Amino acid sequence: MEQRINAYAKAPAAFKALYGLGMYLATSPVEQPLLNLLYFRVSQINGCAYCLDMHSQDLRVAGENEQRLYVLDAWREAPFYTERERAALAWAEAVTKITNGNVPDEVYAAASQQFTEQELIDLTIAVITINSYNRLNIAFGVKAGGYKPGMHTAHTN
Repeated sequence: MEQRINAYAKAPAAFKALYGLGMYLATSPVEQPLLNLLYFRVSQINGCAYCLDMHSQDLRVAGENEQRLYVLDAWREAPFYTERERAALAWAEAVTKITNGNVPDEVYAAASQQFTEQELIDLTIAVITINSYNRLNIAFGVKAGGYKPGMHTAHTN
């Protein structure tokens, strides 16, 4: 599929607002490596090739273990994710897959044991943000393969 619209070029004011969420999250008390892992997982769920390419590169450059990236889709069965990461991943999946109209109480309970209220708000904002990017990239056919690590850092600093 060819890229349908370059929404980033056609609607810079909309993206400036979206970049604001990234700037906010850059100051979050939630550790950036965890947010990046969450972005990668949500992009897997949504099937956003551009974001998977981008976040896998950024995670590897930041020192993330490739084995953890390879099995992230099966994180529940893999032994190398912390309880905090598991709670964040479950939260991200539940907020992304909101087809039942709610986030299950047990997912909230596990997340609230690992994160403060502010951190849970920030995790939710992070999920909203990456879901927005995924949907924009998928809808308009943004191609994977052209990303260079750190390329979008200017939008979050």
